[in-house]
Amino acid sequence: MEMFAEQLINGLTIGSFYALVAIGYTMVYGVMKLINFAHGDLFTLGSYLGYTILVIGAGWATATFGVWGGVIVAVIGAMIGIGFAGLLLEKVAYAPVYKAGRLPLVVSALGASIFISNAIMAIWGPRYQAYPQASIPTGSLVLFGDVRITYVRLVTILVSLGLMALMYYIIEKTTFGSAVRASALDKDTATLMGIDFKKIIRFVFFVGPSLGALAGVFAGLNYSRIIFNLGQTYGLKAFTASILGGIGNIPGAMIGGLLLGLMEALFEGYVSGAWKNVFVFVILIVILIIRPTGLISEKIAEKV
Repeated sequence: MEMFAEQLINGLTIGSFYALVAIGYTMVYGVMKLINFAHGDLFTLGSYLGYTILVIGAGWATATFGVWGGVIVAVIGAMIGIGFAGLLLEKVAYAPVYKAGRLPLVVSALGASIFISNAIMAIWGPRYQAYPQASIPTGSLVLFGDVRITYVRLVTILVSLGLMALMYYIIEKTTFGSAVRASALDKDTATLMGIDFKKIIRFVFFVGPSLGALAGVFAGLNYSRIIFNLGQTYGLKAFTASILGGIGNIPGAMIGGLLLGLMEALFEGYVSGAWKNVFVFVILIVILIIRPTGLISEKIAEKV
């Protein structure tokens, strides 16, 4: 029972990362029908930006605001910085080739991914970087028996779930969310109805990368070490999660990410950690065969 509880905590933690990154994938695909292959690299860039904020000035943020205050500064700084990086990515890599069709967009996305990954390697180096231990909150909470959860993991799960709930409310319950969903269903009709499609694009390219940056900082805080190609693994698994939940469907991406994290953790705990990545992609293949639209199907506009 204790092992199951520990793997459940691990699964919710890693699932929170997958879900936050998957939201960015599914938002861009839902609105633009584009797989933003550079999204995983923005996750990595967010993790490095949070690391830089924590180490700059010999740990100025932590020394000034305390351990948790420094974490908040790093999270907010990374989210804002990567949000604007997402806007810049859309402006430079995607906007010039919108009218050229989907294939040039895909090629541009792949090129942006390679550029960001290599830029991270050039700036911070190819080796692992470690989040400073003095900036990582310590302590844990006893759940029952010998089962404990660190405060960092508890905050990671709660903040992630809270932001997912907020995203669900914005998209499903607000007027602006209705505009986003309408644009995803039929861009041309939504534009004719007075919806500012460029505003929707700016929203998805700012919010999606911001959530990815949050996941990146939390990954650094939970696992300490980061590397320039971190986004390849997390990005691919988050993409799998978005397909699992239904690509283009935001609630589906959240559910898919959490489910994938739980399944991966349980497989690692009870079967084999060496084969967990294989297990993830077996899930992807099975889902594509049995239910290619995912657990929660995307709504598709019918044109007559």
